[in-house]
Amino acid sequence: MKSEPAEASIDDLQAAGQLPWTGVRNYQARNFMRDAMQCGDRVLFYHSSCAEPGIAGLAEVCSAAYPDPTQFDPASPYFDAKSRPEAPRWWMVDVRFVAKTALLSLARLRAEAQLASMQLLQRGNRLSITPVSDAEWTTLASLLGVAQGTRA
Repeated sequence: MKSEPAEASIDDLQAAGQLPWTGVRNYQARNFMRDAMQCGDRVLFYHSSCAEPGIAGLAEVCSAAYPDPTQFDPASPYFDAKSRPEAPRWWMVDVRFVAKTALLSLARLRAEAQLASMQLLQRGNRLSITPVSDAEWTTLASLLGVAQGTRA
């Protein structure tokens, strides 16, 4: 799960303990979150659009997917005039802090041969939420120095 640190960083998540993952406005990313993520799944918390992008920590999905209320709020930058409460377009989950890690930079991720096919690293990928294979998770857990656990 990608987040711009200025909007929600791993430090913000650590301080809050839990945050709603609002503002996803890409259908494919929404579908990954809505259809594939389950309570207890571990996720990689990735800082994007910053001086040094990379994996900054781990979080855990702690709710089932539910409609993102920001889509109905005209004052929100995530407002969607075409979305209706009876037929929401955008969904979200809540995530809970698990661990802050040493930053695993984008450059380091790209240098790892076992991660060459990782969706996050593919040219042109701009999705804020992407799946991670079991093999990729194992490699990343090793690089991060964390227990593997359940992954999303």
